[in-house]
Amino acid sequence: MADRITLRVTRYRPESDTEPTAQEYDIPLRKEWVVLDGLNHIKDHLDGTLSYRWSCRMGVCGSCGMIVNGEPKLTCATFLKEYAPGPIRIEPLSNFPIVRDLVVDIGDFMRKLPRVKPWLIRSEQERPAKEEHLQLPAEREEYEQFSMCINCMLCYSACPVYALDQDFLGPAAIALAQRYNLDSRDQGSAERMDVLSSADGIWACTFVGECSAVCPKDVDPAGAIQRYKFTAAMDALKTLLLPRGAR
Repeated sequence: MADRITLRVTRYRPESDTEPTAQEYDIPLRKEWVVLDGLNHIKDHLDGTLSYRWSCRMGVCGSCGMIVNGEPKLTCATFLKEYAPGPIRIEPLSNFPIVRDLVVDIGDFMRKLPRVKPWLIRSEQERPAKEEHLQLPAEREEYEQFSMCINCMLCYSACPVYALDQDFLGPAAIALAQRYNLDSRDQGSAERMDVLSSADGIWACTFVGECSAVCPKDVDPAGAIQRYKFTAAMDALKTLLLPRGAR
């Protein structure tokens, strides 16, 4: 294995650039280094002006998502050696406005997230609980997969629907809504129904499945969306066929 590799990094400085360009950096190729290590080497030793996001370096915070050779990846979990001999293209996540270099604006997602109410909802008439709302292991397993989302935005970057229509709620928001819809302690599924079942909710998804393919935590947003489509369809059918008291 060679001891050097080239990173071809997107640069965009809004105060001077009209569009993004690519700049190449020659860095050490070490078997234990991930792409984020390569970017940190550039920042520390070659070009202190490079801008990008990172925090935990452990695949937990989700902040270091970027496009690596055309695929949305967590750069803290993507090894340089997998792309030897290079060069490796490092670009900002697709489908988001670029703020600077590899930093994108995820404000659209942050504005949409509260719409699906991703928190436990209990009846306002319910007295304060004197005991815990305990769950069986099987009840927790119902939603556990969807609770693993780290908001890394890789699914939005890979989603062809979001690329064409940014009114779409998007994979992560819908998966997080399902996490609470499936929680035995939650009573808010009806409140989420109007938002999730709207034209820019689950029905906008064409089930390409790229969101699940790129998810680093195996959340399976596409599965969450299809599952909710079935629930919404059954609810609509019951409304159509059953008397009000029997729904």
